[in-house]
Amino acid sequence: MYTFDVKKVTDECVGWISDWFEKNGKGCNAVLGISGGKDSSVVAALCVRALGRDRVIGVMMPCGVQSDIDYAKELCDFLKIKNYTVNIADAVNGVTNAIGESFEITRQTRFNLPARIRMATVYAVAQSNNGRVANTCNMSEDYVGYSTRYGDSAGDFSPLANLTVTEVRRVGRYLGLPEKFVEKPPLDGLCGKTDEENLGFTYDTLDRYIRLGENPPEEIKKKIDSLHEMNMFKLRYMDVFCPSTLENSEK
Repeated sequence: MYTFDVKKVTDECVGWISDWFEKNGKGCNAVLGISGGKDSSVVAALCVRALGRDRVIGVMMPCGVQSDIDYAKELCDFLKIKNYTVNIADAVNGVTNAIGESFEITRQTRFNLPARIRMATVYAVAQSNNGRVANTCNMSEDYVGYSTRYGDSAGDFSPLANLTVTEVRRVGRYLGLPEKFVEKPPLDGLCGKTDEENLGFTYDTLDRYIRLGENPPEEIKKKIDSLHEMNMFKLRYMDVFCPSTLENSEK
């Protein structure tokens, strides 16, 4: 039977982050993009508990004017972590305009480009500040491919990859995060809609399907299954060709 011991899971995750840095970046800082939503808030709080606030750096990356950036600022103030604001509007517009001179840019390209530029920005900040980049995706999003390849799906370590949205929220509350960060309606950061509006079903429905095997209405189940199958490649680093002669030599 499925149970979730939030104290045990949180303590294990904090220990895992600490051990990961001992092996992969002793003395390095944890650097992550901050939106003020549950995922970045929980990852930041976990890193603070594992490494201390002096080794956690938040990066806020509005693309022009961001209506909810106050959440991100308040989260950094609450955790008392060092933070930087990098407006990516010029970079996004520069790439968009340069590409647009050769061919028409698709709607999906316009939505995903900011996410990829944000990740390049986080890595730039990390590289200049002795950092390792924290991925903030959760299991629910990954299950249906709700992330941008080499955008928010990238990172050096991923504390939430095996936790559903429901579980992430419980960890956030256990860590003492204000409810405003735990329950902030998740926006996709691309077209201004909430995640659930884009997906067509709630995270609660998805999490119950993933963890408890509770089937949603057939139409929604088919959509979840289709998204999962179609986007499984995102969970792999990269598919690579292996010549048959090498396969035989390894046997």
